[in-house]
Amino acid sequence: MMNETVQSIMIKKVITLHPEDTLALAKEYFLNRRIHHLPVVDEGRLVGLITTYDLWKKDIKMSEYDNIKVKDVMSTRILKLSPEDKIGTAAELFLDNRFHALPIVRDGMLVGLVTSFDVLKYEFKKEYPTPILFKEVFEEEYATAS
Repeated sequence: MMNETVQSIMIKKVITLHPEDTLALAKEYFLNRRIHHLPVVDEGRLVGLITTYDLWKKDIKMSEYDNIKVKDVMSTRILKLSPEDKIGTAAELFLDNRFHALPIVRDGMLVGLVTSFDVLKYEFKKEYPTPILFKEVFEEEYATAS
C-alpha cells in the first residue's frame, strides 16, 4: 500500500531558511505560512532543520529573535530520505521517532519535504477518493432545514 516513492507526495516548493537568517524570519514563516518545519539550506545543500518545537524547547524570548541566527538553534543531525525511498519508510520513521518532517535530498541537495500530514493525506485519499467534507455536509443540512 505504501510502496510508492516519497517523490509522489513530497512538497516540492519548500520554504527554506539560510543559516544566517534570524529567528524573526523563521517565526514570520511559521506564523504566516502555517508551517512547523523549515529546512535550512546553504546554496541548496541541506545543513539543518528548524521547527516550532525547537523554538519552544529552547525557551527563547521573542524579543531576542532579531539577534539570534537560525544556525544557533537548528538541528543538524537530521534523518532524511531520497526521492526514491518508499512512503512506508517515511511512515515508519514518523512512528518510530515521533517527529513530523523528513527532508528529501539527492546528493546532499534539498529536493523536497515530506510531513506526517502528507502521509496521512495520501492514505486518506486512497481510502476516500471523493470525501464528503464536514463543511459541505453542514451547508447541505442547513439548506434543507431552512
